[in-house]
Amino acid sequence: MLENKNVTVFVTGGIAVYKACDLIRRLIKAGANVRVAMTKSATQFVQPLTFQVLAKHPVYLDTFDEKEAQYVAHIHLADWTELAIVAPATANTIAKMATGIADDMVSTTLLATTAPRLIVPAMNEHMWENPATKANLQKLKEYGYTVMDPDTGFLAEGYEGKGRLPEPSRIVEEAMLLLLQHTAELPLRGTRVVVSAGGTKERIDPVRYLTNQSSGKMGYRIAEAARDLGATVTLVTASNLERPFGMDVVGVSSALEMQEALMSKFETADIVVMAAAVSDFRPVNQSDHKIKKTAGNLEIELEKNPDILAGMGQMKKNQFLIGFAAETDHLEEYAQDKLKRKNADMIVANDVSKPQAGFDKDTNEVIIFQPNKEPIHIDTKLKSEVAKDILQEAIKTITNL
Repeated sequence: MLENKNVTVFVTGGIAVYKACDLIRRLIKAGANVRVAMTKSATQFVQPLTFQVLAKHPVYLDTFDEKEAQYVAHIHLADWTELAIVAPATANTIAKMATGIADDMVSTTLLATTAPRLIVPAMNEHMWENPATKANLQKLKEYGYTVMDPDTGFLAEGYEGKGRLPEPSRIVEEAMLLLLQHTAELPLRGTRVVVSAGGTKERIDPVRYLTNQSSGKMGYRIAEAARDLGATVTLVTASNLERPFGMDVVGVSSALEMQEALMSKFETADIVVMAAAVSDFRPVNQSDHKIKKTAGNLEIELEKNPDILAGMGQMKKNQFLIGFAAETDHLEEYAQDKLKRKNADMIVANDVSKPQAGFDKDTNEVIIFQPNKEPIHIDTKLKSEVAKDILQEAIKTITNL
């Protein structure tokens, strides 16, 4: 999302200036072209040379320092900028932005730019709660600026309170979402996508359960790819992976919990991707205490779990339904059979016995099956890339391309 995007970070004077160094490093790592503008007070905390070394470009400090005669510096920077991030944003700079004051390089450039603006306040709790600050922030929101809430934690003044700069990783995530919101031509804009992920767990007792080797990585990559294509995404997950940003994440454990969560979203969904490895069986009886080891064998009676994909296939109206088939043999035969029996619109099959395509791998190799179409083979690549290919094929079918 940030690849080759022109991002200007406006650094204003507060103790949190040191965190802006990490923010710039993360933006560059994400592929952005970064420029930095600083207020005079910001330079009291971190020297401009630090930001120059990080951004590989001179720092903008003085409105009248016109190094290139063919450009007016603040207008040229404003026009170059595709995303403006003010971090940390002090109460003083927020007040200037809200009232249109332009008396330094930062405030003048911000007044001139038409790019999306992400404001990341950082200040003492009492300054944050001041009615004037609240009114100024409300004005900025009305102007169409995006304002992040500061974190609560230990402040520079030596006590707990709200006003800490959010962690740079969160600021980068918010920046990505802001760019997505301003990219109108994304193919899944306005589409609601529901994705399931992970291996469900069926309790035997409070400390034991039946499950499978699914990590949830493929489902997570599909959810992220759908988000990046503009969709409104709900991820229903039985995995312990770190939750992706920019989507609604519903945590579940068992197959019955997953079914309930998915059915609550199914009616309003446009695309449903069943990437989860749902347990076929569950214990008939679940002990409410740990089962102790005995001299004889332990017998556990199992009963079938609901077939969530088949149930959706029977219920679907306009939903585009994608299922997965993780097999170890007869891949094409089983996948074609599953496509028909489950009334799915697409089955993505992979041979989990292959070392590069099995569970908990970062790569995958799949074959896409659709009714009345030739199978599409996707060779080994990162699961993030496979996810994009799957969704692109779905988009082609939905739009009849």
